[in-house]
Formats: sequence, structure tokens, C-alpha cells
Amino acid sequence: MPATVVEVELSGDEFALSHTLSSIEGIEFEIERVVAHEDDRVMPFVWVSGGDIDRDEFEAVLADDPSLDRLELLADVDDEWLYQMEWISEIETLVQILVTEEATILAATGNKNSWNLRTLFPDRDALSRTHDYCQEKGLTFEILNIYQLDEGRQGRFGITEDQQEALTRAYDAGYYSIPRKATAEEVADELGVSHQALSERLRRGHESLVKNALIIGRGVDEREKK
Repeated sequence: MPATVVEVELSGDEFALSHTLSSIEGIEFEIERVVAHEDDRVMPFVWVSGGDIDRDEFEAVLADDPSLDRLELLADVDDEWLYQMEWISEIETLVQILVTEEATILAATGNKNSWNLRTLFPDRDALSRTHDYCQEKGLTFEILNIYQLDEGRQGRFGITEDQQEALTRAYDAGYYSIPRKATAEEVADELGVSHQALSERLRRGHESLVKNALIIGRGVDEREKK
């Protein structure tokens, strides 16, 4: 059974850092990776950006966040900060079920309204068990997109095999170079398709890559306004 990539939305007030997200306008969190320890602790590495606030003020708000047990600053780069955090057990339980099901968080971004997670599950059964767990606990677990990885790695970003071939051929030929080294007609000829067919594959491939690789953190309403 092929692995499955799922994009899900969690309610902002049901997951971690809700107090901080609602207290600081424009602040955003991005989970870099999650480390599970043998004693069942889950330690996420979290990038912080946005919000018109300095780090001392930000950490003062974090100190009052009931979902946070402790944190350690790892990097201060320009206007972004990287922390290792330890969340309280109630929050860790949801992340721990992902670890138990051998799921991998590929991307996760939070704002004051919601958290969006793109997660790789080993199979559909693992996804179903996670969904059932959230239902039993009364937690929001809204599935936005599902991709099967039975057609290669391109499934992770929702692009088809034809779109991947068009994108990679265009890149290899220098279509995206400045100045351009190949025209769309030349790339289309190399693929043996019409100029219109190539144009459609590139546009749809670009849309899927942007949607599934760059705007994971946007809410559903914002994405539908495009």
C-alpha cells in the first residue's frame, strides 16, 4: 500500500501556542522538524517570524503561554528566531500519535486562526487511526488534500508525471534561465507535444508546486481568494 501525504488543518485554539498567536498580531510559527525522545517527549524545532515585536517582548508573551513547558533559543537570523520547544502533555499527545503511527511532519505553519500540517503517513490505515483519535478527543482534523505516492516523489506536491517531466525538461534546457537559453517551442519539440500542451503542463505544475510547497500556512479562505 503506497504512502500518503495529507494536508490537514487544526484549529488554532486546539493546538500549541494559541495564546501567543492570538496575543501578537501577524506572528507566525513554522515547524522545522520534530524530534521524539525515548521518554515520550516530543521536541519540535520552531521558526518564528512576523509581528512587530522584539525578541524580549516575544519571549515574555511565550512565558505566559500555557501550552509551552520550556524553550531554548537556537538561532537569531535577521528577523527570524529558531527555538527548540517542549510542549505540555496535552499538546504532545496529538504529535505523539503521529510519531506512534510513524508519520512524518513535512511542513507545519501556524497563525492565529489555524495550524496547517503536511504529513507523510506510511499508509491509509495510519491516517484513519489518527483521524479517529482526533474525533474521539473532539479535536479538529480537517483534511484539505490527500496525495498518494504510488507514482513517485512528485505525488508529494500534487503534480502529475507529465507535469514533472515538463518542468524538469524546461529547467534542464534553460527555459527558466536569464537570459533564456531555450524557448517554449523548443522544449515542446523535445517532449513531442504541442506548445499549448506544454504551456498547460507548466502552468498547472507551477500552480501545484506553489500551492503545496509555499502556501501551506495559509487558511482555506485566503487560498480560495486567489
